[in-house]
Amino acid sequence: MGWITLPFGVGYDEYKQIIGNFKNMNSNNMKTKHKVIFGNCMSMEELPDNLCHLMVTSPPYFNAPFDYEGFFKTYDTFLGVLEKFATETFRVLQDGRIAVVNIDDMLVNGTKYPIIADTIKIFQKAGFRYRDKIVWKKPDGYLRISRRSGVLLQNPYPMYFYPDNLLESIIIFQKGKFNYHSIPERVRELSEIDKKEFQDNKWYMTLWEMTNVLPGSPLEKNIAAFPDELPYRIIKLFSYIGEIVLDPFLGSGTTMKIARKLKRHSIGYEIIRDLEKTIREKTGFLNFYKQSEDVFEIQERKTGKYRYIDLNLVEQKKKNNSKSG
Repeated sequence: MGWITLPFGVGYDEYKQIIGNFKNMNSNNMKTKHKVIFGNCMSMEELPDNLCHLMVTSPPYFNAPFDYEGFFKTYDTFLGVLEKFATETFRVLQDGRIAVVNIDDMLVNGTKYPIIADTIKIFQKAGFRYRDKIVWKKPDGYLRISRRSGVLLQNPYPMYFYPDNLLESIIIFQKGKFNYHSIPERVRELSEIDKKEFQDNKWYMTLWEMTNVLPGSPLEKNIAAFPDELPYRIIKLFSYIGEIVLDPFLGSGTTMKIARKLKRHSIGYEIIRDLEKTIREKTGFLNFYKQSEDVFEIQERKTGKYRYIDLNLVEQKKKNNSKSG
């Protein structure tokens, strides 16, 4: 057998034993497994405790004008989603492992919401340690979409200043302390980070310059997706080959796509059922029937409080919340 697969539900001790049986394995002959669970990540009931090795995601921004306007009835409703998601993430992550959240403050109808600060407090309350924050800088050309500074150009007087935002935050949390001696030597070798890539692209800085996915891009309609480069860096920096990467807000499937590319297994939660085709297309599983290749699975949560929904219900929810607001 020239490949290994870590089935979801296999503990880390078993994982180490499996890896140990493949001293001569390489990253080119590994078979990986990817599972999409259509349901609300406020409950990750399908996953056992301490299953995943890394979580990276970008929750929907609170009522963002382009993608989520009117989606959440109140800010407290939004924070409630983050609280349950953080608690479940802490439960399913292994000790010592990393949770990464791409999120930022939002200006909605003239009110600035402190989402970064609140997210940090929520994850700390869930049991995480606040480890670091990376600032993601988008290209200057992105300003053509968001011209808040134009207010001052029309009214060149004090008190009319609103800066254009080119930045987002990548917040890094950790569950306890990581045991560096727990990783088999062969796995360490296969997961080695390219030092030239690390230095040339300035991964070592707290400012990462990455081109964002523009609204209306193919496969990203009604989805505020982060660029491939974001999960690529995070997965390389905080997980080992053959481990399980979790994205509770999978969206179009960017994290799963990169996890597959980097020979990690992945699990994604997505509440909108209509996105299956988009996810399959992005991850390379649209017309996928070869038994010898990576595994792709779909699971649906059809009933209960945290079941999946469709786009029609999302749009109706936005309209209802806008009327009540």
